[in-house]
Amino acid sequence: MDIVGALGRDPPDRESLPRWLAPLPKALEDVAFRFVWVIVAINLLGTAFGFWYYRFQFRELPVEMWPFVPDSPGATLLIALALAAWALGRSSDTLATLAFFGNVKLGLWTPYVLVVFHPAFLANSGPAMYAFLLVSHLGMVVQAFVLHRITDFPLKAVAVATAWYTVDLLMDYFVPVIGEVTHTSIPYPDAEPWFTTTVLQVAAAGAVALTVIPLFWALATRVAALRLRLGRGEGA
Repeated sequence: MDIVGALGRDPPDRESLPRWLAPLPKALEDVAFRFVWVIVAINLLGTAFGFWYYRFQFRELPVEMWPFVPDSPGATLLIALALAAWALGRSSDTLATLAFFGNVKLGLWTPYVLVVFHPAFLANSGPAMYAFLLVSHLGMVVQAFVLHRITDFPLKAVAVATAWYTVDLLMDYFVPVIGEVTHTSIPYPDAEPWFTTTVLQVAAAGAVALTVIPLFWALATRVAALRLRLGRGEGA
């Protein structure tokens, strides 16, 4: 039986990007693509768990605001779709770029709030769930760094991802169109003082910074890929 044929495909070509843009070893990236359907399945299971985890927030918010609620499961769904599209020979730069933004942003934001607000998270979730949430979200960041193999982050795709995650940021923390803000529940009231500010502002500060970081990484990858092509005498 052809395991690669059943579970994935031969890996796409890898550009010689700087290590800070492509930090994973090539061999690890290759495994991800050869077993891409396993990665897709894991992300779909994570998506299903995430929607279950957000079930109480869904009940509290109007249906119109639901797209802005499940941030992390939305990101894992996007990477599952992006990798599945590649495996089927129908790669989408837009899906891959959205997935990169989401998995970097939410993969880092959740550990950020878990650490900053650890007393209540540990008390409410228990050590096992706390550790699972921390490790699984860091895993989202790791998997985001295989996506440079299937997209070079064209500007149109970056614009779409930037627009979506900016709107999502506004709905989560600043100007919800209907009802309350839609950020992931934190086990403290939004207005509770936290050092020199409030819980909501601490969470929002992390979300703002982590919206900018994947944008910079995507554009830097785009620039590096174009330089390599120009060096080989290829067009942009």
